[in-house]
Amino acid sequence: MTDLKGALIGCGFFAVNQMHGWKDVKGADIVAICDRDPERLKIVGDQFGIERRYSDAAKMFADGGFDFVDIATTVNSHRALVEMAASHTVPVICQKPFAPTLADAKAMVAACSAAGVPLMIHENFRWQTPIQAVRKALDSGAIGTPFWARFSFRSAYDVFSGQPYLAEGKRFIIEDLGIHTLDIARFILGDVTSLSARTKRVNPKINGEDVATILLDHENGATSVVDVSYATLQSVEPFPETLIELDGTEGSIRLTQGYELQVTNAEGTTNTDVAPTLLSWASRPWHNIQESVYAIQQHWADSLESGKETSTSGADNLKTFALVEAAYESAATKATVDIGKLLA
Repeated sequence: MTDLKGALIGCGFFAVNQMHGWKDVKGADIVAICDRDPERLKIVGDQFGIERRYSDAAKMFADGGFDFVDIATTVNSHRALVEMAASHTVPVICQKPFAPTLADAKAMVAACSAAGVPLMIHENFRWQTPIQAVRKALDSGAIGTPFWARFSFRSAYDVFSGQPYLAEGKRFIIEDLGIHTLDIARFILGDVTSLSARTKRVNPKINGEDVATILLDHENGATSVVDVSYATLQSVEPFPETLIELDGTEGSIRLTQGYELQVTNAEGTTNTDVAPTLLSWASRPWHNIQESVYAIQQHWADSLESGKETSTSGADNLKTFALVEAAYESAATKATVDIGKLLA
């Protein structure tokens, strides 16, 4: 069976992780790369031995010779590139955040649907080993029916040194990190009917919010809290761990710092190490995210081969992106936002 051939657009900070991931994926290889910065193009091309290099995406699509495209650029370029891929009937992976606005995201889903091509958003956090372990424990019935949860990512890690542009936008933590945590909440507890949010900017050197607390009402009747912060200094820095508390009718699940999964019910308490694998190219503390990059890209290759829809398809991710938009609206208005109205 011939491996799928892919092209990558965007050779920046995070794309290097994606290129490493593609090296490990079975059934897919990257054969072309594109970036407007000739230096980045050369660095990534030389590092991964990619001969086909482009500074213009339109020229790359015109030349063809690949089965899918992985868009790893910043958010404002996503719609044009996704629609370009759709016009060439090329299946597409798009980096998060999905789009500048929910309207743009809906248009991108519509374009790919009309072209009959798969669209997956690179929402990799739900593919982290510890997050998958929480979902598996819940699905086992060990704690009965869940009714409350907390999904927490609180850190003082300096993310701006590697991605200085994060300090410049009017939106920061909800759009960059909260989007992942909100998606985990959906992955674990299901879709959301309404939410209320509060935000704060603690770091005076950035333009956007660096703390957010979001209350979610889920369709199944459960309530959850998503709290994210890049202004929280702790004795042991937990970056980049998402910590989870999950209460059910028959017990509870706790994902604690250090990747320990604790399940408590009438039979007692079980503790399990659910630490991610340190891949050969990964480095601590990023290895949790780096492993999930490989995992979601393997999922993409497997899904293309089988013809099945990906777990973070464009259509599915609209529901996560709507939570981001709703959180900003609620923080600005201090009102509870109806998610159904945003998606209508």
